[in-house]
Amino acid sequence: MKMIRPVSDLRNHFADISKTVHETSQPVFLTKNGYGDMVVLSMEAYENLQLESEIYTKLQAAEREEEMTAARCTSEEILAGAEAILKENHAV
Repeated sequence: MKMIRPVSDLRNHFADISKTVHETSQPVFLTKNGYGDMVVLSMEAYENLQLESEIYTKLQAAEREEEMTAARCTSEEILAGAEAILKENHAV
């Protein structure tokens, strides 16, 4: 369920809004003069949202690439490639 509060609550009830976004991992929508104005979100929830967006974007790119090429990899080849990248990044 969406939590919608007036923007003045950000000043007058900051602790309550902070507690809500941290405990629920859900955003609080703030209104100004009866219209949507801002969204408050915990840092953890924001980072998760960013990660999900990045994954979705990469999956879309992979699907477009898959449509344009006949090359295919086995799961073993992908795992080996991922392990090589991880080793390379940890060696730096």
